[in-house]
Amino acid sequence: MVKRLLVLACLFAPLPALASLTFEEGVAREPDSDRLLYREQHLVRRLDGEPTERLVLYRCGDGTPFARKRVDYRGSAVAPEFVFEDARIGYREGLRRRTGVESLWVREGQGEAERSAPLQDDTRLVADAGFDEFIRDNWTPLVAGESVPLRFAVPSRLESLGFKVNRQGSAQFGGEPAETFRLRLGGLLGWIAPHIDVAYGRDSRRLLRFEGLSNLRDDDGESQLVARIEFPTPARAATEAQWQAFAGQPLSACRVRA
Repeated sequence: MVKRLLVLACLFAPLPALASLTFEEGVAREPDSDRLLYREQHLVRRLDGEPTERLVLYRCGDGTPFARKRVDYRGSAVAPEFVFEDARIGYREGLRRRTGVESLWVREGQGEAERSAPLQDDTRLVADAGFDEFIRDNWTPLVAGESVPLRFAVPSRLESLGFKVNRQGSAQFGGEPAETFRLRLGGLLGWIAPHIDVAYGRDSRRLLRFEGLSNLRDDDGESQLVARIEFPTPARAATEAQWQAFAGQPLSACRVRA
């Protein structure tokens, strides 16, 4: 009887959480000339398949690391906390969450004071890399042709803006079947403001291509870079040593448009 109870206890005991760490690289080019701008290298921690942290190192064409981003999904998968820093121009921005209050903050350059503003509580809020999770969460209605609204956090403006995402069609990227979507501002501005196009693997649902305004500014810090960023190969296993190396890598100024 005791043995039987032990067997049953083992059968119904909770399974241990499965943790993983992966690496994936995106290559950013000018959409018109196809000239290399920079590379972004992503390390992502997951627990039971869900992202918990992301660390991104941005490198100029010669390999010099010039910017870094840290993303923490533990408070929200679609509106994670994040910190982005760019050594070329001393720019920093992010989203922080304290005692349930979400705030955007930005520091425009070296010697500049940080500016911040709280965000209104909104279940439609999406921030930074949380857009990937938003697409996956809304995959079924998007593929069915529905227009899905969201509020995207824009730290440089210290506010969130209303956008809509719509399916554009099917495509092939690197031999992988994909679904393409367009992110544009809501209302009349959506017809005149720049849009962003993204493509996700139909089966893998991983980001394959991004085209539009990136989260990086040009070398002088005057305007946002327009880029086409492609992720040609699926994520592969990474090590804790890689994470520590990315986290501690000194950043240096270099020119994206050399």
